[in-house]
Amino acid sequence: MNAYKMLIDGQLVDGARIIPVIDPSTGEPFAQAHAADEAQIDEAVASAARAFPAWAAAPWETRRACLLEFAQRLENETDSFTHLLIREQGKPYGEARFEVEATIRGIRFYANVELKAETRTHPTGDYEVERRPLGVVAGITPWNFPMILASNKYAPALITGNTIVLKPAATTPLTTLELGRLGAEIFPRGVFNIVADNNDLGARLAGHPDIAKVSFTGSTNTGKAVLRSAADDMKRVTLELGGNDPAIVLADANVEAAARGLAATAFLNAGQVCAAPKRLYVADQIYDDFRERFVTATREIRMGAGDEDGVTLGPVQNRMQFDKVRGMIEEAAASGTVLTGGHVANRPGFFIEPTIIADLDDQAPLVTDEQFGPVVPLLRFTDEADAIARANEGAFGLGASIWTRDIDRARQLARGITAGSVWINQHIAIHPDIPFGGVKQSGLGSEGGIEGVYEYTRLQVINAAG
Repeated sequence: MNAYKMLIDGQLVDGARIIPVIDPSTGEPFAQAHAADEAQIDEAVASAARAFPAWAAAPWETRRACLLEFAQRLENETDSFTHLLIREQGKPYGEARFEVEATIRGIRFYANVELKAETRTHPTGDYEVERRPLGVVAGITPWNFPMILASNKYAPALITGNTIVLKPAATTPLTTLELGRLGAEIFPRGVFNIVADNNDLGARLAGHPDIAKVSFTGSTNTGKAVLRSAADDMKRVTLELGGNDPAIVLADANVEAAARGLAATAFLNAGQVCAAPKRLYVADQIYDDFRERFVTATREIRMGAGDEDGVTLGPVQNRMQFDKVRGMIEEAAASGTVLTGGHVANRPGFFIEPTIIADLDDQAPLVTDEQFGPVVPLLRFTDEADAIARANEGAFGLGASIWTRDIDRARQLARGITAGSVWINQHIAIHPDIPFGGVKQSGLGSEGGIEGVYEYTRLQVINAAG
Protein backbone atom coordinates (compact mmCIF):
# COMPACT_ATOMS: atom_id res chain seq x y z
CA MET A 1 0.00 0.00 0.00
CA ASN A 2 1.62 3.25 -1.16
CA ALA A 3 1.62 6.08 1.37
CA TYR A 4 0.66 9.64 0.41
CA LYS A 5 3.66 11.98 0.57
CA MET A 6 4.14 15.41 2.14
CA LEU A 7 5.26 18.60 0.35
CA ILE A 8 8.30 20.37 1.79
CA ASP A 9 10.41 22.93 -0.08
CA GLY A 10 8.82 22.07 -3.41
CA GLN A 11 9.49 18.33 -3.12
CA LEU A 12 7.16 15.43 -2.38
CA VAL A 13 8.88 13.70 0.53
CA ASP A 14 8.54 10.71 2.81
CA GLY A 15 7.77 11.34 6.45
CA ALA A 16 9.66 10.11 9.46
CA ARG A 17 6.81 7.65 10.02
CA ILE A 18 3.69 6.31 8.34
CA ILE A 19 0.18 6.49 9.81
CA PRO A 20 -2.92 4.50 8.80
CA VAL A 21 -6.03 6.27 7.53
CA ILE A 22 -9.38 4.78 8.54
CA ASP A 23 -12.46 4.58 6.32
CA PRO A 24 -15.23 5.59 8.77
CA SER A 25 -17.80 3.57 6.83
CA THR A 26 -15.93 0.37 7.69
CA GLY A 27 -13.81 1.31 10.70
CA GLU A 28 -10.82 -0.24 8.93
CA PRO A 29 -7.63 1.24 7.39
CA PHE A 30 -7.75 1.79 3.65
CA ALA A 31 -4.67 3.94 3.02
CA GLN A 32 -1.49 5.27 4.59
CA ALA A 33 0.03 8.73 4.92
CA HIS A 34 3.55 9.92 5.54
CA ALA A 35 3.74 11.96 8.75
CA ALA A 36 6.37 14.39 9.96
CA ASP A 37 8.53 14.49 13.03
CA GLU A 38 9.64 17.72 14.73
CA ALA A 39 12.66 18.08 12.46
CA GLN A 40 10.45 18.00 9.36
CA ILE A 41 8.12 20.58 10.86
CA ASP A 42 11.16 22.82 11.34
CA GLU A 43 12.31 22.08 7.79
CA ALA A 44 8.93 23.04 6.33
CA VAL A 45 8.87 26.31 8.28
CA ALA A 46 12.43 27.11 7.24
CA SER A 47 11.64 26.51 3.57
CA ALA A 48 8.59 28.78 3.82
CA ALA A 49 10.69 31.46 5.49
CA ARG A 50 13.30 31.30 2.70
CA ALA A 51 10.62 31.57 0.04
CA PHE A 52 8.74 34.44 1.66
CA PRO A 53 10.76 37.49 0.45
CA ALA A 54 10.56 36.58 -3.23
CA TRP A 55 6.92 35.51 -3.06
CA ALA A 56 5.93 38.69 -1.20
CA ALA A 57 7.76 40.78 -3.81
CA ALA A 58 6.22 38.96 -6.76
CA PRO A 59 3.57 40.88 -8.71
CA TRP A 60 0.00 40.20 -7.66
CA GLU A 61 -0.64 38.90 -11.19
CA THR A 62 1.98 36.17 -10.67
CA ARG A 63 0.42 34.97 -7.42
CA ARG A 64 -3.04 35.13 -9.01
CA ALA A 65 -1.92 33.03 -11.98
CA CYS A 66 -0.51 30.33 -9.68
CA LEU A 67 -3.74 30.09 -7.69
CA LEU A 68 -5.90 30.01 -10.81
CA GLU A 69 -3.78 27.23 -12.30
CA PHE A 70 -4.02 25.38 -9.00
CA ALA A 71 -7.83 25.68 -9.09
CA GLN A 72 -7.89 24.42 -12.68
CA ARG A 73 -5.73 21.41 -11.86
CA LEU A 74 -8.04 20.59 -8.97
CA GLU A 75 -11.09 20.98 -11.19
CA ASN A 76 -9.54 18.57 -13.69
CA GLU A 77 -9.39 15.97 -10.91
CA THR A 78 -12.76 16.67 -9.29
CA ASP A 79 -13.87 13.05 -9.52
CA SER A 80 -10.78 11.54 -7.93
CA PHE A 81 -10.72 14.08 -5.11
CA THR A 82 -14.44 13.49 -4.51
CA HIS A 83 -14.00 9.75 -4.10
CA LEU A 84 -10.92 10.14 -1.93
CA LEU A 85 -12.82 12.58 0.30
CA ILE A 86 -15.67 10.07 0.66
CA ARG A 87 -13.25 7.35 1.77
CA GLU A 88 -11.32 9.38 4.34
CA GLN A 89 -14.11 11.62 5.68
CA GLY A 90 -17.24 9.51 5.19
CA LYS A 91 -19.62 12.10 3.76
CA PRO A 92 -22.08 11.13 1.01
CA TYR A 93 -21.15 11.58 -2.64
CA GLY A 94 -23.26 14.71 -3.15
CA GLU A 95 -21.74 16.45 -0.14
CA ALA A 96 -18.23 15.38 -1.08
CA ARG A 97 -18.54 16.63 -4.64
CA PHE A 98 -20.03 19.88 -3.38
CA GLU A 99 -17.04 20.34 -1.08
CA VAL A 100 -14.54 19.83 -3.89
CA GLU A 101 -16.43 22.20 -6.18
CA ALA A 102 -16.86 24.79 -3.43
CA THR A 103 -13.13 24.59 -2.75
CA ILE A 104 -12.42 25.39 -6.40
CA ARG A 105 -14.83 28.35 -6.31
CA GLY A 106 -13.23 29.62 -3.12
CA ILE A 107 -9.70 29.48 -4.54
CA ARG A 108 -10.86 31.43 -7.58
CA PHE A 109 -12.57 34.03 -5.41
CA TYR A 110 -9.43 34.66 -3.37
CA ALA A 111 -7.21 34.60 -6.45
CA ASN A 112 -9.06 37.62 -7.80
CA VAL A 113 -8.79 39.74 -4.64
CA GLU A 114 -6.22 42.50 -5.13
CA LEU A 115 -5.42 44.74 -2.17
CA LYS A 116 -4.22 47.99 -3.70
CA ALA A 117 -2.49 50.79 -1.83
CA GLU A 118 -4.80 53.65 -0.97
CA THR A 119 -3.84 57.32 -0.86
CA ARG A 120 -5.71 59.38 1.72
CA THR A 121 -5.83 63.10 2.30
CA HIS A 122 -5.14 64.80 5.62
CA PRO A 123 -4.67 68.49 6.51
CA THR A 124 -0.98 67.77 7.11
CA GLY A 125 -0.57 66.11 3.72
CA ASP A 126 -1.42 62.97 1.81
CA TYR A 127 -0.43 59.55 3.14
CA GLU A 128 -0.56 55.99 1.84
CA VAL A 129 -2.18 52.97 3.47
CA GLU A 130 -1.04 49.55 2.34
CA ARG A 131 -1.77 45.96 3.28
CA ARG A 132 1.45 44.00 3.61
CA PRO A 133 1.94 40.22 4.03
CA LEU A 134 2.86 38.85 7.43
CA GLY A 135 5.38 36.11 6.63
CA VAL A 136 4.99 32.37 7.21
CA VAL A 137 1.46 31.24 8.03
CA ALA A 138 0.60 28.01 9.84
CA GLY A 139 -2.74 26.64 8.66
CA ILE A 140 -4.17 23.93 10.91
CA THR A 141 -7.40 22.29 9.75
CA PRO A 142 -10.01 19.87 11.18
CA TRP A 143 -11.51 16.67 9.84
CA ASN A 144 -15.08 17.71 9.08
CA PHE A 145 -14.42 19.76 5.90
CA PRO A 146 -10.76 19.09 5.13
CA MET A 147 -10.78 20.66 1.67
CA ILE A 148 -12.93 23.78 2.09
CA LEU A 149 -11.43 24.77 5.42
CA ALA A 150 -7.89 24.34 4.13
CA SER A 151 -8.59 26.56 1.11
CA ASN A 152 -9.96 29.24 3.43
CA LYS A 153 -6.41 29.44 4.80
CA TYR A 154 -3.92 28.84 2.01
CA ALA A 155 -5.74 30.80 -0.72
CA PRO A 156 -6.01 34.17 1.12
CA ALA A 157 -2.56 33.64 2.63
CA LEU A 158 -0.90 33.06 -0.73
CA ILE A 159 -2.67 35.77 -2.72
CA THR A 160 -1.56 38.38 -0.18
CA GLY A 161 2.08 37.31 -0.42
CA ASN A 162 2.50 35.01 2.56
CA THR A 163 3.96 31.53 2.42
CA ILE A 164 2.28 28.68 4.26
CA VAL A 165 2.77 25.42 6.13
CA LEU A 166 -0.52 23.52 6.06
CA LYS A 167 -1.28 20.70 8.52
CA PRO A 168 -4.44 18.62 8.09
CA ALA A 169 -6.18 16.59 10.78
CA ALA A 170 -4.62 13.21 11.45
CA THR A 171 -7.79 11.33 10.49
CA THR A 172 -8.28 13.13 7.14
CA PRO A 173 -4.84 13.91 5.71
CA LEU A 174 -5.16 12.44 2.23
CA THR A 175 -7.01 15.06 0.18
CA THR A 176 -4.73 17.72 1.66
CA LEU A 177 -1.59 15.74 0.87
CA GLU A 178 -2.88 15.24 -2.67
CA LEU A 179 -3.04 19.04 -3.00
CA GLY A 180 0.70 18.92 -2.47
CA ARG A 181 1.06 16.80 -5.60
CA LEU A 182 -0.68 19.56 -7.57
CA GLY A 183 1.08 22.41 -5.82
CA ALA A 184 4.57 21.01 -6.34
CA GLU A 185 4.22 21.68 -10.07
CA ILE A 186 2.78 25.19 -9.70
CA PHE A 187 4.18 27.19 -6.77
CA PRO A 188 7.83 28.20 -6.32
CA ARG A 189 9.78 26.07 -3.88
CA GLY A 190 8.85 26.67 -0.25
CA VAL A 191 5.79 28.79 -0.92
CA PHE A 192 3.28 25.99 -0.29
CA ASN A 193 4.19 23.27 2.22
CA ILE A 194 2.03 20.43 3.55
CA VAL A 195 2.92 18.29 6.55
CA ALA A 196 0.90 15.60 8.30
CA ASP A 197 1.16 14.31 11.85
CA ASN A 198 -0.49 11.86 14.21
CA ASN A 199 -2.28 14.65 16.08
CA ASP A 200 0.89 15.40 18.03
CA LEU A 201 2.75 18.24 16.30
CA GLY A 202 0.21 21.06 16.20
CA ALA A 203 1.76 22.77 19.20
CA ARG A 204 5.23 22.54 17.61
CA LEU A 205 3.96 24.24 14.45
CA ALA A 206 1.79 26.86 16.15
CA GLY A 207 4.51 27.82 18.60
CA HIS A 208 7.38 27.92 16.11
CA PRO A 209 9.27 31.22 16.41
CA ASP A 210 9.40 31.70 12.63
CA ILE A 211 5.62 31.47 12.22
CA ALA A 212 4.06 34.94 11.89
CA LYS A 213 0.42 33.86 11.98
CA VAL A 214 -1.63 30.82 12.95
CA SER A 215 -4.99 30.15 11.34
CA PHE A 216 -6.72 27.35 13.22
CA THR A 217 -10.11 25.71 12.81
CA GLY A 218 -11.16 23.15 15.39
CA SER A 219 -12.26 22.73 18.97
CA THR A 220 -12.44 25.60 21.43
CA ASN A 221 -10.08 23.92 23.90
CA THR A 222 -7.41 23.44 21.24
CA GLY A 223 -8.00 27.01 20.05
CA LYS A 224 -7.21 28.26 23.53
CA ALA A 225 -3.95 26.31 23.46
CA VAL A 226 -3.08 27.86 20.09
CA LEU A 227 -3.77 31.31 21.50
CA ARG A 228 -1.49 30.65 24.46
CA SER A 229 1.28 29.39 22.18
CA ALA A 230 1.06 32.59 20.12
CA ALA A 231 1.34 34.92 23.09
CA ASP A 232 5.10 34.95 23.68
CA ASP A 233 6.00 36.37 20.27
CA MET A 234 2.64 38.05 19.56
CA LYS A 235 1.70 35.95 16.53
CA ARG A 236 -1.40 36.98 14.64
CA VAL A 237 -4.15 34.43 15.22
CA THR A 238 -7.41 33.56 13.49
CA LEU A 239 -9.54 31.01 15.34
CA GLU A 240 -12.71 29.44 13.95
CA LEU A 241 -13.89 27.27 16.82
CA GLY A 242 -16.90 25.38 18.11
CA GLY A 243 -20.52 26.40 18.07
CA ASN A 244 -23.76 25.41 19.77
CA ASP A 245 -25.91 27.15 17.24
CA PRO A 246 -29.57 27.86 18.08
CA ALA A 247 -32.44 27.87 15.61
CA ILE A 248 -35.58 29.75 16.63
CA VAL A 249 -38.84 28.87 14.87
CA LEU A 250 -41.40 31.62 15.47
CA ALA A 251 -45.15 31.08 15.61
CA ASP A 252 -45.72 32.61 12.16
CA ALA A 253 -43.07 30.49 10.40
CA ASN A 254 -43.74 28.37 7.36
CA VAL A 255 -43.68 25.17 9.40
CA GLU A 256 -43.03 22.76 6.54
CA ALA A 257 -40.18 24.87 5.12
CA ALA A 258 -38.64 25.31 8.57
CA ALA A 259 -38.89 21.61 9.40
CA ARG A 260 -37.30 20.50 6.14
CA GLY A 261 -34.70 23.26 6.11
CA LEU A 262 -33.57 22.41 9.63
CA ALA A 263 -33.56 18.65 9.02
CA ALA A 264 -31.37 19.20 5.96
CA THR A 265 -28.85 21.34 7.86
CA ALA A 266 -28.90 19.77 11.33
CA PHE A 267 -27.83 16.43 9.86
CA LEU A 268 -25.58 17.78 7.11
CA ASN A 269 -22.22 15.99 7.20
CA ALA A 270 -23.69 13.76 9.95
CA GLY A 271 -24.14 16.88 12.10
CA GLN A 272 -20.40 17.55 12.04
CA VAL A 273 -20.62 21.21 11.07
CA CYS A 274 -19.49 23.98 13.40
CA ALA A 275 -22.40 26.20 12.39
CA ALA A 276 -25.11 23.53 12.06
CA PRO A 277 -28.35 24.05 14.01
CA LYS A 278 -27.65 22.19 17.24
CA ARG A 279 -30.60 23.16 19.47
CA LEU A 280 -34.04 23.97 18.12
CA TYR A 281 -36.38 26.37 19.95
CA VAL A 282 -39.93 26.15 18.61
CA ALA A 283 -42.89 28.38 19.50
CA ASP A 284 -45.46 26.59 21.61
CA GLN A 285 -48.29 27.45 19.19
CA ILE A 286 -46.72 25.41 16.37
CA TYR A 287 -44.61 22.98 18.36
CA ASP A 288 -46.71 19.86 17.76
CA ASP A 289 -47.04 20.55 14.03
CA PHE A 290 -43.33 21.28 13.67
CA ARG A 291 -42.36 18.20 15.66
CA GLU A 292 -44.38 15.91 13.41
CA ARG A 293 -42.99 17.45 10.22
CA PHE A 294 -39.42 17.54 11.53
CA VAL A 295 -39.55 13.88 12.52
CA THR A 296 -41.00 12.98 9.12
CA ALA A 297 -38.24 14.86 7.29
CA THR A 298 -35.58 13.26 9.46
CA ARG A 299 -36.90 9.76 8.87
CA GLU A 300 -36.57 10.34 5.12
CA ILE A 301 -32.80 10.71 5.50
CA ARG A 302 -31.02 7.64 4.10
CA MET A 303 -27.98 6.52 6.06
CA GLY A 304 -25.12 4.58 4.53
CA ALA A 305 -21.61 4.66 3.12
CA GLY A 306 -20.90 7.74 1.06
CA ASP A 307 -20.50 5.83 -2.19
CA GLU A 308 -23.86 4.01 -1.89
CA ASP A 309 -26.62 5.30 -4.15
CA GLY A 310 -29.12 7.69 -2.59
CA VAL A 311 -27.29 8.10 0.72
CA THR A 312 -27.73 11.48 2.42
CA LEU A 313 -26.14 10.73 5.81
CA GLY A 314 -22.76 9.08 6.25
CA PRO A 315 -20.93 7.85 9.34
CA VAL A 316 -19.42 9.93 12.11
CA GLN A 317 -15.86 10.57 11.00
CA ASN A 318 -13.80 8.84 13.69
CA ARG A 319 -14.04 6.49 16.65
CA MET A 320 -13.46 9.15 19.30
CA GLN A 321 -16.29 11.34 18.04
CA PHE A 322 -18.52 8.30 17.55
CA ASP A 323 -18.09 7.32 21.19
CA LYS A 324 -18.70 10.88 22.38
CA VAL A 325 -21.94 11.30 20.41
CA ARG A 326 -23.20 7.86 21.39
CA GLY A 327 -22.64 8.74 25.04
CA MET A 328 -24.50 12.04 24.71
CA ILE A 329 -27.47 10.26 23.11
CA GLU A 330 -27.61 7.65 25.86
CA GLU A 331 -27.50 10.34 28.56
CA ALA A 332 -30.16 12.49 26.89
CA ALA A 333 -32.43 9.51 26.20
CA ALA A 334 -32.48 8.70 29.92
CA SER A 335 -34.11 12.04 30.78
CA GLY A 336 -35.82 13.08 27.53
CA THR A 337 -38.07 11.56 24.87
CA VAL A 338 -36.47 10.03 21.77
CA LEU A 339 -38.72 10.99 18.86
CA THR A 340 -36.71 9.14 16.23
CA GLY A 341 -33.34 7.43 15.96
CA GLY A 342 -31.25 6.99 19.06
CA HIS A 343 -29.42 3.87 17.94
CA VAL A 344 -26.07 2.87 16.55
CA ALA A 345 -26.51 1.13 13.20
CA ASN A 346 -26.01 -2.63 13.13
CA ARG A 347 -23.19 -2.53 10.58
CA PRO A 348 -19.43 -1.93 10.50
CA GLY A 349 -18.23 1.64 10.73
CA PHE A 350 -19.21 4.64 12.83
CA PHE A 351 -22.89 4.96 11.94
CA ILE A 352 -25.43 6.63 14.23
CA GLU A 353 -29.06 7.10 13.23
CA PRO A 354 -30.25 10.70 12.86
CA THR A 355 -31.78 11.37 16.26
CA ILE A 356 -34.23 13.89 17.73
CA ILE A 357 -34.73 14.13 21.50
CA ALA A 358 -37.49 16.20 23.11
CA ASP A 359 -38.49 17.15 26.67
CA LEU A 360 -34.98 17.99 27.87
CA ASP A 361 -34.12 20.55 30.51
CA ASP A 362 -32.12 23.56 29.33
CA GLN A 363 -29.21 22.36 31.49
CA ALA A 364 -28.97 18.95 29.81
CA PRO A 365 -25.54 18.41 28.20
CA LEU A 366 -27.16 17.87 24.79
CA VAL A 367 -28.50 21.43 25.06
CA THR A 368 -25.52 23.14 26.67
CA ASP A 369 -22.64 21.38 24.84
CA GLU A 370 -21.69 21.04 21.20
CA GLN A 371 -22.64 17.51 20.14
CA PHE A 372 -21.04 17.59 16.65
CA GLY A 373 -23.00 14.58 15.51
CA PRO A 374 -26.41 13.50 14.16
CA VAL A 375 -28.55 14.33 17.19
CA VAL A 376 -30.51 17.47 18.09
CA PRO A 377 -32.70 18.52 21.04
CA LEU A 378 -36.18 19.93 20.37
CA LEU A 379 -37.23 22.64 22.85
CA ARG A 380 -40.38 24.74 23.39
CA PHE A 381 -40.74 28.45 24.07
CA THR A 382 -43.73 30.69 24.71
CA ASP A 383 -42.14 34.13 24.61
CA GLU A 384 -39.79 35.52 21.94
CA ALA A 385 -37.67 37.41 24.46
CA ASP A 386 -37.24 34.20 26.45
CA ALA A 387 -36.20 32.34 23.29
CA ILE A 388 -33.53 34.95 22.52
CA ALA A 389 -32.24 34.84 26.10
CA ARG A 390 -32.01 31.04 26.02
CA ALA A 391 -30.33 31.14 22.61
CA ASN A 392 -27.66 33.45 24.05
CA GLU A 393 -26.85 31.17 26.98
CA GLY A 394 -23.53 29.39 27.00
CA ALA A 395 -19.97 30.02 25.91
CA PHE A 396 -20.49 29.85 22.15
CA GLY A 397 -21.53 32.44 19.59
CA LEU A 398 -20.92 31.18 16.06
CA GLY A 399 -24.18 30.97 14.10
CA ALA A 400 -27.95 31.11 14.65
CA SER A 401 -31.11 31.19 12.59
CA ILE A 402 -34.63 32.61 12.86
CA TRP A 403 -37.55 31.16 10.93
CA THR A 404 -40.52 33.47 10.31
CA ARG A 405 -42.63 35.14 7.63
CA ASP A 406 -41.89 38.58 9.11
CA ILE A 407 -38.42 39.41 7.80
CA ASP A 408 -38.29 42.87 9.37
CA ARG A 409 -39.14 41.40 12.76
CA ALA A 410 -36.51 38.73 12.28
CA ARG A 411 -33.86 41.34 11.53
CA GLN A 412 -34.70 43.11 14.80
CA LEU A 413 -34.51 39.88 16.77
CA ALA A 414 -31.28 38.89 15.03
CA ARG A 415 -29.51 41.94 16.44
CA GLY A 416 -30.26 40.63 19.93
CA ILE A 417 -28.55 37.29 19.29
CA THR A 418 -24.88 37.07 20.25
CA ALA A 419 -23.54 35.24 17.21
CA GLY A 420 -21.20 36.02 14.36
CA SER A 421 -23.82 35.09 11.74
CA VAL A 422 -27.61 35.05 12.02
CA TRP A 423 -29.52 33.57 9.10
CA ILE A 424 -33.22 34.11 8.39
CA ASN A 425 -35.28 31.25 6.95
CA GLN A 426 -32.05 29.39 6.15
CA HIS A 427 -29.05 27.98 8.00
CA ILE A 428 -25.36 27.50 7.11
CA ALA A 429 -25.50 30.01 4.24
CA ILE A 430 -21.70 30.22 4.09
CA HIS A 431 -19.85 31.41 0.97
CA PRO A 432 -16.22 32.41 0.33
CA ASP A 433 -17.18 36.00 -0.49
CA ILE A 434 -19.16 36.50 2.75
CA PRO A 435 -17.26 36.97 6.05
CA PHE A 436 -17.78 34.29 8.68
CA GLY A 437 -16.54 34.18 12.26
CA GLY A 438 -17.62 33.75 15.85
CA VAL A 439 -17.85 35.67 19.09
CA LYS A 440 -17.36 34.60 22.71
CA GLN A 441 -15.56 31.24 22.70
CA SER A 442 -16.43 30.49 19.09
CA GLY A 443 -13.35 32.24 17.81
CA LEU A 444 -11.38 35.31 16.85
CA GLY A 445 -11.29 37.04 13.48
CA SER A 446 -13.03 36.10 10.26
CA GLU A 447 -12.72 33.83 7.28
CA GLY A 448 -14.31 34.64 3.95
CA GLY A 449 -14.94 37.94 2.21
CA ILE A 450 -12.50 40.81 2.08
CA GLU A 451 -12.43 40.72 5.88
CA GLY A 452 -10.99 37.21 5.72
CA VAL A 453 -8.26 38.37 3.34
CA TYR A 454 -7.32 41.22 5.66
CA GLU A 455 -6.60 38.63 8.37
CA TYR A 456 -3.46 37.66 6.46
CA THR A 457 -2.06 41.18 6.23
CA ARG A 458 -0.71 43.98 8.38
CA LEU A 459 -1.37 47.66 7.86
CA GLN A 460 1.48 49.91 6.87
CA VAL A 461 1.07 53.66 6.70
CA ILE A 462 3.59 55.68 4.66
CA ASN A 463 3.37 59.33 5.67
CA ALA A 464 5.91 61.71 4.14
CA ALA A 465 6.45 65.39 4.86
CA GLY A 466 6.98 67.61 1.86
